[in-house]
Amino acid sequence: MSNIIEITDFNAPELDIYARLSEGELLNRHEPEKGLFIAESPKVVERALNAGFEPVSLLLEKKHIEGEARDIVVRVGNVPIYTAEFDVLTKLTGFKLTRGVLCAMKRKSLPSVEEVCKNARRIAILENIMNPTNVGAIIRSAAALNIDALLLTPSCSNPLYRRAIRVSMGTVFQIPWTFMGKESDESSSTDMNLLNAMGFKTAAMALCEDSVNIDDTALMSEDKLAIILGTEGDGLSLETISRSDYTVCIPMSNGVDSLNVAAASAVAFWQLGNKI
Repeated sequence: MSNIIEITDFNAPELDIYARLSEGELLNRHEPEKGLFIAESPKVVERALNAGFEPVSLLLEKKHIEGEARDIVVRVGNVPIYTAEFDVLTKLTGFKLTRGVLCAMKRKSLPSVEEVCKNARRIAILENIMNPTNVGAIIRSAAALNIDALLLTPSCSNPLYRRAIRVSMGTVFQIPWTFMGKESDESSSTDMNLLNAMGFKTAAMALCEDSVNIDDTALMSEDKLAIILGTEGDGLSLETISRSDYTVCIPMSNGVDSLNVAAASAVAFWQLGNKI
């Protein structure tokens, strides 16, 4: 295949996109239509391709051309396929986590909030969650536990950062999501008016004296529910809590006051997600 190009030097410019561009450079906030992301591992790359993302180039160990990445090599068509020996690729940060396959892909234009939530009954709102590991873990739980869509406030970590994609195991390509506003916006609060206009009751996950338990009958019987999760450490803003229809807590034992936001999301989604 003429599009297979062997790389022998880690400093080769063909590897810049995988080895030397920052997440901000890949995102390309000034020209978002040129933004890229990196999908890692055969399963994650396949899920991105299945979701219609366009590949720009592929990087893989030689052995995977006819091995684990054989179907991917066929699917990406004539884009450049860079290959190298293991000792070259191990210089890439986190390469051992990629299972020897990486794919640079074009970002898509984000859908509107209305498009993402059009037929949704259960959505999750992420307010100012800045850790990409937590964002990826929440997305994976949402996809697994019957949440229809996710909305993120502008200051959240981007779900297409490499670590978020990796932790989500590619489910970021399977569940609808978008930002409530542009990532460049200074606003960081949840747009409660927009949620109410779409018919959602809002449930703020917070440690407050007037909270209801997560198995509250009225809460669970709501037709359309938005579960709002707050940033690591500080939690939700006081404005979001005060304007929510419910403030919800997860009962704890042994003196533990709270869970990590990703763990809390899994509990909340299990209890409040759409029932199969």
